[in-house]
Amino acid sequence: MKLKLDDQGHAVLQDGKPVYVKDDGSEMAFDAAQTTATISRLNGEAKSHRERAEAAETSLKQFEGIEDPVAALKAIETMKDVDAGNLIKNDKLEEVKQAVEKSVEERYQGQIKQLNTALQQYETQTGELTQQLHKELIGGGFANSKFVNDKIAVPSDMVQATFGKNFKVEDGKRVAYGNDGQPIYSKTRMGELADFDEALEILVDNYPHKDSILKASDANGGGAPNNGGGRPPANKGNFGGSREERTAAIGSRFPELPER
Repeated sequence: MKLKLDDQGHAVLQDGKPVYVKDDGSEMAFDAAQTTATISRLNGEAKSHRERAEAAETSLKQFEGIEDPVAALKAIETMKDVDAGNLIKNDKLEEVKQAVEKSVEERYQGQIKQLNTALQQYETQTGELTQQLHKELIGGGFANSKFVNDKIAVPSDMVQATFGKNFKVEDGKRVAYGNDGQPIYSKTRMGELADFDEALEILVDNYPHKDSILKASDANGGGAPNNGGGRPPANKGNFGGSREERTAAIGSRFPELPER
């Protein structure tokens, strides 16, 4: 599934939601809020099932060894009418005890198995939805980034292919990490994590080939080799020309980036 972009490389929105194209060619609008609510609900259900399974397992431990519930019930009825002294005398007390334990264990085994199966299914579904939400939140950040739209000369998915690994979703928020594995903090809001655009700008500023992806006016500022005058020559690492020409040139220099 791929983010749908318009001719300018911007994300296509439907009712404020990014539109994605499925593998079969159909389109869908991704509702991050609804997906987050679904994940929260499934997490709650999974927790409830897990707690019930743990409670059943705890109760079951005190009846280990019982396999035949019918025999156990019969033994219980027998215990009501038979003198305990005779049972001990005839070595029957241990037999009845084992029958009762076996019965109770088997009674709960089926329920525990069903609960464990349901729990695994919920955890799998929750994990898949969480991964999808994280992917869409990060992808949407690149597609809707003002910094990418204003400063970057290549399409947003190429930028994501290079810097997407530096972003994670934690507690429902996008958090950026530098190549050293440390969180990226804001340069203006001391002690706070950088927001998406500020973090991306910091990552691009430290990128060895930043002049190749920045627009000409940003890659050749006051301190640039040609003092920002005119289109930079191709042998300087910058790409001029139309959007298609820049995309083709960068694609040939960075073959690991996805094709447009």
